[in-house]
Amino acid sequence: MEAESAMRALKELQKTQLSIIRLQQSIGGSEPQNGGKRNSDASTAGGFDDATPASLEAELTHYKEHFKKLRFSYIEQVTKEKFLRQLTSDNPTYIEHAENAELEARLVQQKASLQAQKTEVAGMTEELERRGRELAQRYETVELQKTELASLPDEIEGLEATIGQLRTSHPSPAKTAPHLSLPLPATKALLSEREAEVATLDAQLASLQARLPAKSRELSKLEAELKPLELQKMGTVAAAKEARRRKEEGSGVDDLETKGRWYRAADTTLRNMLGVEG
Repeated sequence: MEAESAMRALKELQKTQLSIIRLQQSIGGSEPQNGGKRNSDASTAGGFDDATPASLEAELTHYKEHFKKLRFSYIEQVTKEKFLRQLTSDNPTYIEHAENAELEARLVQQKASLQAQKTEVAGMTEELERRGRELAQRYETVELQKTELASLPDEIEGLEATIGQLRTSHPSPAKTAPHLSLPLPATKALLSEREAEVATLDAQLASLQARLPAKSRELSKLEAELKPLELQKMGTVAAAKEARRRKEEGSGVDDLETKGRWYRAADTTLRNMLGVEG
């Protein structure tokens, strides 16, 4: 579907490009008839296909200068022709002062009208130049987009193939982790439950952290009390080993064993006297 959309967009861009080219041809005009050829150096550089703003500006300047020369030559030729006709005419026309005044007044009006038309033409020219620049920018944009869209179908096909491979190699989350495919209400409920559990754990952690200094002090105290007991234990174990060694060697009853029997007997006697159960 994405490839078809890209192709349709590419066709639309091509249609837009053709419309811009037709508008360019309509503005530029058709080629001269009867094999006519323009004498402008700028116009012979390749036509509109490879025209640039600089070449078009040079061509416009050339035509303006050429038309100025043609206008001057035309006015000069027409004036000379009228003057010569008046001189060679059998009945020359005499123009009175009033007629000259009327012609001058009419000339002033015509000049004002011509100036207004020139101003209008200058505005139209500026508008055409602005539209021309806009069309040139649009044409460049269309060309760039056409190039990009031409490569989109291949990229879309590659992405679709990659998506297919990923779907094959990675199963759906609904199968591996059902909680990842829950609907929105169930997801919100699960999130609230997890947040409550996290809050409980945070409270327990804070309580344990508050009890940690007291436990540390108690541990230090117990360790201090344990060191003498460990030393006493080591001495007792060493004495017991020595007594066992002497007993195994047959050296008779050890003093420690004798003391132990006497202490046990005394303990039993005292317990019986005091009525304390052992």
